[in-house]
Amino acid sequence: MGEVATETAKQKVEQLLRQLPDDCDLEDIQYRLYVLQTLENRMKAAEAGEFVSQEEAEKRMSKWILK
Repeated sequence: MGEVATETAKQKVEQLLRQLPDDCDLEDIQYRLYVLQTLENRMKAAEAGEFVSQEEAEKRMSKWILK
């Protein structure tokens, strides 16, 4: 059937490195890895239904915002 090929962590890092300029430093690489991992974690949470609606977020934020 239609199996979805998933990239390994190593493959994701290799792809990320290919996209960066040759003169990037370790801090650039660390930041990009952090962003990649954060996005993946948030996508998994969203797929699992672990998020709040826009309406709920606005309700929660209204407690912090002075009017």
